Amino acid sequence: MKEAVLWHKEGDRLRCDLCGRRCLIADGALGVCLVRKNIDGKLYSLNYGRLVALHVDPIEKKPLFHFQPGSFTFSIASAGCNFACRFCDNYDISQVYRDRKLEQVLGEEYTPEDVVNQALSEGCRIISYTYTEPTIFFEFAYDTARLAHEKGIKNTFVTNGYMTPEAVKMIAPYLDAATVDFKCSGDPDCYKKIIGVPDVAPIYECLIEMKKQNIFIEITNLVIPGFDDEMSSFKNLVKRIRDNLGDEIPIHILRFFPAYRFSDIPETPLESLRKTYEIARKEGMKFVYLGNVPGQGENTYCPSCGELLIERFGLMMSRNRLKGDKCPKCGTKIPVVI
Repeated sequence: MKEAVLWHKEGDRLRCDLCGRRCLIADGALGVCLVRKNIDGKLYSLNYGRLVALHVDPIEKKPLFHFQPGSFTFSIASAGCNFACRFCDNYDISQVYRDRKLEQVLGEEYTPEDVVNQALSEGCRIISYTYTEPTIFFEFAYDTARLAHEKGIKNTFVTNGYMTPEAVKMIAPYLDAATVDFKCSGDPDCYKKIIGVPDVAPIYECLIEMKKQNIFIEITNLVIPGFDDEMSSFKNLVKRIRDNLGDEIPIHILRFFPAYRFSDIPETPLESLRKTYEIARKEGMKFVYLGNVPGQGENTYCPSCGELLIERFGLMMSRNRLKGDKCPKCGTKIPVVI
């Protein structure tokens, strides 16, 4: 347990300023994430240093296709989440406090030094805060990321994008890249009904602040059958990304597979994924990928001449033909962090 960051008093309650929910928490109560608690007028992070997952992954699994391609990252997570997605494939750790109504904090105890040293021993020059929402273990992520930078290690978040601008500004000096994950194309009704989030505006606020802070961004969008089948929300999402972040932001269109409380919904048809892909391309996005479909839509091509630049299969890079950050055929500069 550690005193939390980013909160202030409002009367006899505390306002948490970490995520877009901005919970107003009474004494003795928890925020929606269930891991931040008002104890005698101070807000505490209950899960500081309590990790439930530590793994080595290819960076492409995050997915980050344009950030140090071909590298391996040391991935960590704490239990819990500030979302309640009914389709979460990591529900056993993200929703464990809600589903089991647990009062004790889960996870083995680690220090930032432990994580950084283990990353180095595994040969990883990147640490990813992932599997669950990194915002819910922000204090530990911040301390670890700061130490990692001192050791020459990069940091990435895989996030639902509900961080406040204040949180983005705080972590920005140590956060090198982020995958921001949309569900149902950011459709507000979908977020209210099956995720339990009242407003999608904080996600766009987070993205704009990330761009201001020069954090490298890639976008994912989970396509769930029965939601946004007409693709109107996706068209709006792509336009907002293009207009606010630019046409070179990589977009990953992810295939849904039955999971958790959506186990009766079929996997996304390939036809729907291809249709979504074509919409993104027609709207002018230069780097569009298909996810969870090995061997299809994973490669990077030059937007100017069409040359194959990076070849992948099943979230693993098999060949990189870039010359630094340029196309070997026409010399076009590619938005990739080497």
